[in-house]
Amino acid sequence: MVHWDASERKAITSVWAKVDCEADGLQALLRLLVVYPWTQRYFSKFGDLSTAEAIMSNPNVKAHGLKVFSALDEAIKHMDNIKGHLKELSLLHSETLNVDPANFTLLGNCVLIVLAAKLGAEEFNSETHATWEKLMAVVSAGLSKQYY
Repeated sequence: MVHWDASERKAITSVWAKVDCEADGLQALLRLLVVYPWTQRYFSKFGDLSTAEAIMSNPNVKAHGLKVFSALDEAIKHMDNIKGHLKELSLLHSETLNVDPANFTLLGNCVLIVLAAKLGAEEFNSETHATWEKLMAVVSAGLSKQYY
């Protein structure tokens, strides 16, 4: 179980209050699919993913970005038991979708970049970044849990 002190909880909730799940989820997924193009294999049913512009305008990517950030929203609401909360999602990704768990870390990195770009260095300072790095590691571990 992960321990969150009061300053970490505040850093997470204050940043998350500024997140637009639809827009920021799209940006994170766009980055994932452009920077790590091999991840596109998991989205073969989404249609055209040939360029950044095609990805950005793809309604399936937009919907999935929202789904990802909605799941992150729920994980944040269950910060004291993220791994337990993500058990079913981990099972889905491991047994049905066969997603390589390394991709959860890549997506977490994209989330951090989107948040840093959105909030800037003053709001997303090194302490906040460290807390969010910890959160993304816990989420990634929770999503990877059923693989082992």
